[in-house]
Amino acid sequence: MAKLLLGIDIGTSACKVAAFDTDGTVVYQANAPYKVYYPSSGWAEQDADEWWEAIAGAVKEVISNGKINAEDIAGIGVDGQSWSAIPVDKDIKPLDRTPIWMDTRARDICERVKTEVGEDNIFNIAGNDFLPSYSTPKMLWFKEEKPEIYKNTYKFLQSNSYIVYKLTGELSQDRIQGYGLHLVNMNTLDYDDMMAETLVLSIVQVPELFNCDETVGTVTKEAAEKTGLKAGTPVVAGGLDAASGTLGAGVYKTGDTQEQGGQAGGMSICTDSALAHKKLILSAHVVPGKYLLQGGSVGGGGTLKWFKQEFGGESSFDELTALAEKVPAGSDGVIFLPYMSGERSPIWDPDAKGVYYGLSFDKTKGHMIRATLEGVAYSLEHNLRTAYETGIEVGRMNAMGGAANSRLWTQIKADVTGKTIQVPASDTASTLGAALLAGVGCGIYKDYDEAVNSTIKITRVQEPDMKAHELYKKRMELYLELYDDLKATFAKYN
Repeated sequence: MAKLLLGIDIGTSACKVAAFDTDGTVVYQANAPYKVYYPSSGWAEQDADEWWEAIAGAVKEVISNGKINAEDIAGIGVDGQSWSAIPVDKDIKPLDRTPIWMDTRARDICERVKTEVGEDNIFNIAGNDFLPSYSTPKMLWFKEEKPEIYKNTYKFLQSNSYIVYKLTGELSQDRIQGYGLHLVNMNTLDYDDMMAETLVLSIVQVPELFNCDETVGTVTKEAAEKTGLKAGTPVVAGGLDAASGTLGAGVYKTGDTQEQGGQAGGMSICTDSALAHKKLILSAHVVPGKYLLQGGSVGGGGTLKWFKQEFGGESSFDELTALAEKVPAGSDGVIFLPYMSGERSPIWDPDAKGVYYGLSFDKTKGHMIRATLEGVAYSLEHNLRTAYETGIEVGRMNAMGGAANSRLWTQIKADVTGKTIQVPASDTASTLGAALLAGVGCGIYKDYDEAVNSTIKITRVQEPDMKAHELYKKRMELYLELYDDLKATFAKYN
């Protein structure tokens, strides 16, 4: 009997592929990088076929190096980065690169549409503001700026739906990634014909909707030859990487909260209704009947990766954070605004820039590193404070992503937010979540209670230092004030 599950995660800088036993143990995992293209200011693109080549190679590596019999894989789940808009023709070949979640080229379109259609009219249906990062404005951008491509576009696909197609030959649109399409009613999780017509788009431009754990198709002979998988292996629709990672971090019940420390940062609060806030992100959870009120920030683990690349020399991440550990909480007054590619929630400012404030001759590399870690924690707290405006409550948070491997960074987040943070197997949260979707969809687990209880293990718990929390509350006010003071300057000199 097949006993393994395969999870595929389409990240921003690389894909991750992992095979799991039914108890959540990683049998083997691999990753493969690909490029982000920045052809113009505010643009960020990726090539969907480069995703596929990387994923196919990583799957083959997992099967080969993990000495896995492909027949033992019971099902495959795919999660992916948000807000793609991959234009494909009738042969399902990409006609152009897709703008990704960091891309803000459609900002002028957004302002015009909100004026013409009415910001509240869109929000009341979609549960999300009409912002350039989302998929729908990018579809309109293709329509207005590349009409020939738009004319020849058969469907617009999401990151995971494209990879599911490459595996199965079947088109799909999972209901979770539908939150990036303002054509989806967030209360019913079905397409809204009237909103599509209002936005001068059509639901025929997007595929049929599937639940995240619903089987779309099975691995084709062609995909099997390329990846080493067995033809006929079931593939479920999958969903958003943050939502999949939220499940993989053990967050699936109302009130549970995930803290994200991947390339990007943010949080996801599990609710039982479509609780929306204009400055945050609302999506359904990959777990049926649940929703996620999310904060998604540009500055996550990628900020330290950038610092290491530009200023770290030969130092490892551990060596850099060791320098930061020698600096007291609050970084002796150094504050970092982590807006390295504009910022998403809760400020939604494509002009925002990264800033170090408080530098002087007595400051060291360690001060700048600690300020970087603290700046990301401040952005998390900013999103949480915004969520509290809805009346929601947050207890403990479960951390995911590579940043959760750092005890120092996790402690800083606990101290800034005043919340206890639990750390599951952070490196595999997204791929594990995708695998659990396949496990439920294929009947390996009877439900999500069994799936989570069988696989999620907390590796450590970090309690907040409330004395440090009081200091960070004061620093947080400076963090917010700096952005308010610089906002007009960012826009003026963009």
